[in-house]
Amino acid sequence: MTVSKTSVLVLDSSDPETLAEFYAQLLDARVRRCADPDFVDVVGQDGVRLTIRRDHCHAPPSWPRPDDSQQAHLHILVAAADMDAAEREAVSLGARPMEARDDVGHGDVRVYADPAGHSFTVVAHEGRA
Repeated sequence: MTVSKTSVLVLDSSDPETLAEFYAQLLDARVRRCADPDFVDVVGQDGVRLTIRRDHCHAPPSWPRPDDSQQAHLHILVAAADMDAAEREAVSLGARPMEARDDVGHGDVRVYADPAGHSFTVVAHEGRA
């Protein structure tokens, strides 16, 4: 059985409120504050959704140079009760659990690599979004 999920593109910023306002105006969307003060959502029509995450050590991307080259990362949102099932599903499809600050595999945030090595995070939506 497939776990019910949605996804959100997450951009890092030292000032998430300002970046959220920029994207809200650009996309004719609205800003929605999250329960976690380090996250701000940009919600628009036709399913447009971005989340801006506060990163106190944020450095602008240097792409194509490898230093500070992360541009964005994908969060896949699931119900907290479905975290273990979502992990089993992701791993069965070829995802590989990655080490993270938190104890991977336990809790409301779990980081994986897709089969090509791109990282993504499964997040319990009650805890973050």
